[in-house]
Amino acid sequence: MPSHELVDYIKDNNMSHVRGAPYHPQTQGKIERWHQTLKNRILLENYFLPGDLERQIEGFVEHYNHERYHESLSNVTPADVYFGRAQSILNRRERIKAKTIEHRRMCRVANPLGQYRKAVA
Repeated sequence: MPSHELVDYIKDNNMSHVRGAPYHPQTQGKIERWHQTLKNRILLENYFLPGDLERQIEGFVEHYNHERYHESLSNVTPADVYFGRAQSILNRRERIKAKTIEHRRMCRVANPLGQYRKAVA
């Protein structure tokens, strides 16, 4: 049973509390994948003090949320989505892609045989 604070927070923010089936990893797919990724990263090193492990986990969470691009989020970071930057990033990428395609098309028109054609001896 969720706490009253959680229930109030969910209601105040027009959210719904959805639970997955217990002991059924497929319904918990995203968090299970996150746990696997964290575990794989953490197991790469030995930790002799609890603080070492805590710092490694903090660093991983920072990297995962602010630096690592997520394919499921159209290759932007979760922080970009959370702070509302995702659409402007995607729009900028589309503009760059359009310019690149146009530039390549113009290069092919200007030099239809290709600039690296070797002379026939």
